Amino acid sequence: MVEILQHAIPYDAMASPSLPGVQPLEQDGWILVDEAYSAQMQRRAALLAEQRDDVVYLDEAARPAAVELLEAVLALLAGRFSDRFVVNSDRVRRPDGAEIALDQTDPLGTLGHLVQEDFCILQNRGAEHVMTAAVLCFPAGWRLSEKAGRPLGDIHTPVDSYDSSMARRVQRLFDGVQPGRPMWRFNALWYKDPELHQPRLPPVPGPGDRNSATCSYLRSERQCILRLPRTGAAVFSIHSFVVRSRLNPG
Repeated sequence: MVEILQHAIPYDAMASPSLPGVQPLEQDGWILVDEAYSAQMQRRAALLAEQRDDVVYLDEAARPAAVELLEAVLALLAGRFSDRFVVNSDRVRRPDGAEIALDQTDPLGTLGHLVQEDFCILQNRGAEHVMTAAVLCFPAGWRLSEKAGRPLGDIHTPVDSYDSSMARRVQRLFDGVQPGRPMWRFNALWYKDPELHQPRLPPVPGPGDRNSATCSYLRSERQCILRLPRTGAAVFSIHSFVVRSRLNPG
C-alpha cells in the first residue's frame, strides 16, 4: 500500500466541534489543491476505473445539478486556480500534467478526475434533503451504496451523537444555506493505515481514543456545504487530509 499523506492539516483538527459546528467560508473557498494532489488523483483514477459502481451514484433527476456542479468547479479552476489548471472547452490540464476530457454526459466521473474533493448532491424532497448523486472515492467509514437515495437522517445513522435534535439542526442547516455563502466544518478520525478508501468503520471512531497505540494516522475531512444557484441543489464536499500522527508515529 502506497502512503498518500499531507505534511500538515491547515487547521487544528483536534479542536473539531460536534455536528453541525459549521463556520462561514469565503465564496470560492470550497476547493483546495495541496501537496497530495497528484497521488490522490492517481488513487481516484484507479477507483473510478476499477470500482466505479462503488464510488459514483447518479439519480437521473439529479443530472442537471451534477452538470451545474461540474460547471461551478470548472469556473473555479479557470479563475482561482488558473495558475495550476488550464481549462479549455473540451479538456483540462491538471497541475500534474494529466489532461482530462470534459464529458458533460458523465459529470460526476469527470469531477472525480479533476479535484481532490468528493461531492454529495442533496436535494429537497418533501421534509428532508435526499442524497441524489455523489462521487465518493474516499469514504471514511460508510458505503455509498448504503446511503444513496436516502434522506439526511438515514445518512447519518448510526452516528451516536446524531439524535432527533441534531437531525433537525442539520436539516435546518441544509435548508438555510444560500448561494454564494458556503459553510464548512471538519472532523478527526484515527486509522491504522493511511488508505483513503475506507468504506468500513474506522478502528477508532474519534479523538477520544487518540492515544491508542494501534492508530498511527490522523485523518480529517474538511467538509463544505454550498447551494447551487440554478438548480437549488445542496452540495456537500469533502477534502480528505491524512497525516502521520505525532502522538503515535508507529
